[in-house]
Amino acid sequence: MAGVVLCEPTELYNILNQSTRLSRLTETNYLCLLDARTKREYNESHVITARRVKQNEMGRYLVPESIELECIKYCVVYDGKTNSLMPGDGMTAATKDPDGAAIRCARVLECFTRHPILILKGGYERFSVHYHFLRTQKIFWMPQELDAFQPYPVEILPAQLYMGNFKQACDQQIQKDLKIIAQVNISEEMLSISMRSQLFENEFPWLILRAIGNSKIHSVSSNPACLCSYFQRAWNHVQKCKTNMRPNRGFVQQLSDWEIQIHGSAITDISEPYY
Repeated sequence: MAGVVLCEPTELYNILNQSTRLSRLTETNYLCLLDARTKREYNESHVITARRVKQNEMGRYLVPESIELECIKYCVVYDGKTNSLMPGDGMTAATKDPDGAAIRCARVLECFTRHPILILKGGYERFSVHYHFLRTQKIFWMPQELDAFQPYPVEILPAQLYMGNFKQACDQQIQKDLKIIAQVNISEEMLSISMRSQLFENEFPWLILRAIGNSKIHSVSSNPACLCSYFQRAWNHVQKCKTNMRPNRGFVQQLSDWEIQIHGSAITDISEPYY
């Protein structure tokens, strides 16, 4: 069995918004997002691309048809508001379910997956509070609709720091949804900061990185290198948020030199970057 683990809302947000040339949601074996709530709740609204898990007459959750779970990279299950894997955590007065719908569903599915089943911590209630713009009533997604899906910038620090490309930085709807008030513009030619508010206080509130020119190149090269320096050796965290990041080797060497200057010796091994 692959097991069951909790997944923070920011993790699901980043999974939904991974992209290369197109959104990774277009990949058949990338994500299986399952809603374990009631049919009424699902029809009212659910997370984009989520499908409802069906139950048999005995109330046991059924393995979704036409999905090869063994080949799926991310299998995420959510219910209303499960917060932990402890018995009784997901029980409500309405369901009287001591294990929680998401947990019961995940226990059935974990026998068929190679990777751990992810249970959304806080369920749909918590996710929809932070990412209301990723809710929908749409049930069926055609391939061309997934091709046209426009990802949001990945979230580095929840509700504080995002990393995106030129197109995302210019999108007014994205700026409104994420409440962006400051942008750091990074390219080989310049580094600039634009603000909607003069209130910086002690840190950058709501910060997004964008690149000039070829957005694909800069979004996977300059931006990750800048963020790694901002967090000091936060390589693993940034790569978890942006799985296809490819920091320029020249930038990485500069970070290593900076690390030696600060700490007196190299702490991070940069000889063989893990991609």
